[in-house]
Amino acid sequence: MTSAGWISDKVVLIVGGGTGIGRAVVEQFVTEGASVGVLDRSPTAVTELNSLGSAVLAVEGDARNLADHRVAVAATVERYGRIDVLITCAGIFDYFTSLEELDENTIDSAFAEMFDINVKGSMLAVKAALPELKKTGGNVVLTISNAGFYPGGGGPLYTASKFAVRGLMLQLSSELAPHIRVNAVAPGGTVTALRGADALGMSGQQLADVPDIADLIRVTNPLNVASVPADHVWAYVYLASKERTRSVTGCVIHSDGGLESRGLVRLDAGSAAGDVTGR
Repeated sequence: MTSAGWISDKVVLIVGGGTGIGRAVVEQFVTEGASVGVLDRSPTAVTELNSLGSAVLAVEGDARNLADHRVAVAATVERYGRIDVLITCAGIFDYFTSLEELDENTIDSAFAEMFDINVKGSMLAVKAALPELKKTGGNVVLTISNAGFYPGGGGPLYTASKFAVRGLMLQLSSELAPHIRVNAVAPGGTVTALRGADALGMSGQQLADVPDIADLIRVTNPLNVASVPADHVWAYVYLASKERTRSVTGCVIHSDGGLESRGLVRLDAGSAAGDVTGR
């Protein structure tokens, strides 16, 4: 650890820190000098994280289960003494499954799975960590997505769930003020191990496995960037730094290649104008 880090000596609990953006955030926070507790559903990821040294304590659990969140909170406090920051990164994807494509026999289970993990998981994490965050005057950083602001970043299940996370962030930022700040990061298309929903038969799929995924992402944003998880970590570091953001709450950092800078794009221009979706 280094005393020069923006979050040196902070204690951070990260939900969904086993893979993808969450894993990159864990590794960067340790580099910045933080002690990190992690809740993740993958036993393999938990084992890997616990091999990183004394600055990381990972426990296996399901983001849909309040009791599992409480176990992670208790384990983190027992090891490190407190919680200064809560970050939620757990999420699943629908791989752009349209409403027409959704099987009527799986809509209920797919909806429940998507919202339970992407939305309820974040709400339960805050619920479980709230008593400890009150003690430290801590802060919360949720993960939204470009799909929480624009159509085309997923199908109706994923897009609706990310709009809901955005609403959750705003509501909690109001409820928990003035003592606890609540902000969010909205990553754009990222080459990552984001898995699909079990109910849609997509649990074995990962976004990084989609053919030509980097090229598909580049054409959607003005910077022509295909982000990787490490590209987003500094937004989390900034929002987690109480000393630098004590007047910031209800804020979203858009780490998406500049989607708000696209301006008007002719919808009939086809490939000449590039893909206009916000994936």
